Amino acid sequence: MVDEVVLKIAAETAWTMYRSRHPDVDSQDDRRCLLERHLQRRWEERRSDSEELASFGIAYLDRLSRDEC
Repeated sequence: MVDEVVLKIAAETAWTMYRSRHPDVDSQDDRRCLLERHLQRRWEERRSDSEELASFGIAYLDRLSRDEC
C-alpha cells in the first residue's frame, strides 16, 4: 500500500511539473502511461522516496521524443 502511494505521488508530481512547462500536452497524453511504467521499474530497481522518483520522472519525460509518444 505504501509503495503505491509513493509511486502515485511521484507520478502526479512529475506529470504536473511537466505539464506546467508544456501546456500544450493534454492531461490524458500517452506520456503519462509511459511515465508511470518508467517510475514503477525505477522504483523496483531502487527503492526511492516520492521526491527522488518525481525528479527521475521529470528527467525521463524531458528525454522522450515526440516519436515515442
